[in-house]
Amino acid sequence: MCPMTSAPTDRTPAPKQPRRPAGPSPTDESAAPPVRPTDQDEVAAAASEVAGGRAGRRAVHGTGWWTPLRTVLVAALVMFLLGMFQKLPCLEGAWFSGQTAQYVHACYSDIPHLYTGRGFADGLIPYLDRIPDRVSGGMEYLEYPVLTGAFMQIAAFLTVGGDSLRQDQQIYWLVNAGMLLVCAVVLVVCAVRTHRNRPWDGMLVALAPGLALTATVNWDLLAVALTALGMLLWSRSCPLAAGVLIGLATAAKLYPVLLLGPLLVLCWRAGRWNAFARAAGGTVAAWLVVNLPVMVLAPAGWAKFYAFSQERPVDFGSLWLIIQQQTGRAFDEANVYAIILMAVGCAGIAALALCAPRRPRFAQLAFLVVALFVLTNKVYSPQYVLWLIPLAALARPRWRDFLIWQSCETLYYVGIWMYLAYTGSGDKHQGLPEDGYQLTIAAHLLGTLYLCAVIVRDALRPEHDPVRSNDGSDDPGGGVLDRAPDAFTLSAFARTPAHERALPTANRTRHRVRWGAARE
Repeated sequence: MCPMTSAPTDRTPAPKQPRRPAGPSPTDESAAPPVRPTDQDEVAAAASEVAGGRAGRRAVHGTGWWTPLRTVLVAALVMFLLGMFQKLPCLEGAWFSGQTAQYVHACYSDIPHLYTGRGFADGLIPYLDRIPDRVSGGMEYLEYPVLTGAFMQIAAFLTVGGDSLRQDQQIYWLVNAGMLLVCAVVLVVCAVRTHRNRPWDGMLVALAPGLALTATVNWDLLAVALTALGMLLWSRSCPLAAGVLIGLATAAKLYPVLLLGPLLVLCWRAGRWNAFARAAGGTVAAWLVVNLPVMVLAPAGWAKFYAFSQERPVDFGSLWLIIQQQTGRAFDEANVYAIILMAVGCAGIAALALCAPRRPRFAQLAFLVVALFVLTNKVYSPQYVLWLIPLAALARPRWRDFLIWQSCETLYYVGIWMYLAYTGSGDKHQGLPEDGYQLTIAAHLLGTLYLCAVIVRDALRPEHDPVRSNDGSDDPGGGVLDRAPDAFTLSAFARTPAHERALPTANRTRHRVRWGAARE
């Protein structure tokens, strides 16, 4: 539940407060005008010349129809439609004619193939009905979490009117695209609203090439939208509701549960144990509500996702695939090494949270832990970039760094399809050979590591953080953590930023970026 303000019961007149100067306080986020990216970001300022130039000193917020939210939504809709247009060659026939046509056009999608390959075309119910081998190629049950399976089933119910199996597959993809468009709208609205005074950061999400290219490749956008809504509710100091949304997101995809790790260490440092308990309790309760009925009625079908994730061999896009291809042997120990690296990385993120000069922002740690999972996982499907896009926009809202990372991800998106075209074209070898594909994997890994490094630098030196350096904000997406004093740290430097330790003691207060206060 969100905290509500109650009326005072004391009838004693409150003492007069000193008159405050007119205009919003630097720390009053609800009254302060939104941050304009053209004032802070060189790339945004240069790009604004296309639309009339950067905002001037006489610009007035909220006086026209083109509010930040509406502008960002229109941009997101245009990009989503462009992504659908990019899939047009496949919709018209490349999904159904030839093995490599869908790869050559880089328009592959799991959606039409799994409509037939997982029994939806035959009326089978996910998890309850075993899929015949002739249909699935050996996958006995649907290998997706329960909420995603429900999403797929609803789309199957809405797929009507086709005169052939091919038309049914086309309609199924279009129905899913419409449902995923709703998820994209929810995602963008949450990205705009999470940081109250930074609505234009949502434009990073709306214009992300990764969103346009991969939105309709799979069903990941459902979990991404639910996660973004959970983070929005957390920013509004609604930990229980945030936990419920994170639990629903985890019922659609496994990665959202990782956000409980950053919340644990941040609430530990701030002493906000009650908020964390409510969020964690909401997550567990929501996950159980969705999963328990299927666990009871169809335990084998329910367990397929988790068994498949454990047994899946090294696959596309991972660091382990490069090692496997370079050494020429099956890398069966990838699970063990991935778990070890994940554990070590999480320990490092926890140390960062407890030792940084100021408590890192929630979005920063959320990006780091999900990026760590992506970097160490046995597989990296192209649509996994959707997991990181909203987190990157909140953690590091700078167009230069965001575009560097997105360029690497776009290169990987093209690389995987060209590699599949190469391996599927027989002796013709049309596409990208193995060595070239490994370079695109390396580009994806290095791009993600670069963004991680910049975010770690921002946490250790808060004066570089775009969110905090503007007006001294603390954590506008942190909810109960925003402006909360530290209750526990592991470093004597945790209360003194690194750049201040070299200053004489008498000068430190004058230079400090205070909790929730503007620079002096």
